[in-house]
Amino acid sequence: MNIYTLDVILISGPITDKFLKKNPVVTRTIAVRGDQTLEDLHHAIFKAFDRFDEHMYEFQMGGKGPDDPKAKRYGLSGLDNLTGYVANTTFDALRLKKDAVFGYWFDFGDDWWHQVNVDAIEQKNDNLKYPKIIKRVGKSPPQYEDVD
Repeated sequence: MNIYTLDVILISGPITDKFLKKNPVVTRTIAVRGDQTLEDLHHAIFKAFDRFDEHMYEFQMGGKGPDDPKAKRYGLSGLDNLTGYVANTTFDALRLKKDAVFGYWFDFGDDWWHQVNVDAIEQKNDNLKYPKIIKRVGKSPPQYEDVD
């Protein structure tokens, strides 16, 4: 089975200067199986960044930056202009290659933007539970500014 190792980099959001000074880089490394979905990755990112309040989100593939209108969008059912739904789009179906880059947008009001890099794709047959948070760099920013 394919195991995808993903580096999830926080690139913007409602982060205070004080937090940024102490945490200039905030990343999480997460491993997912090829048969797992973008929805599974969302839940892993949500947990990895210590978030507590669910919001709308989407993944953007093939764009040149956040909110590129040419990107393929994967989101929750009910959203407009989607290429597919996160609940049934697996990593293997996306046919991602090593070094591929895509975006993750969480909370359409506060605009938390993340860059997701495909660091590795390996064949493994293990009994580990996935998605798996492998590494954390930097503290998780508070989900809301006033909770600093």
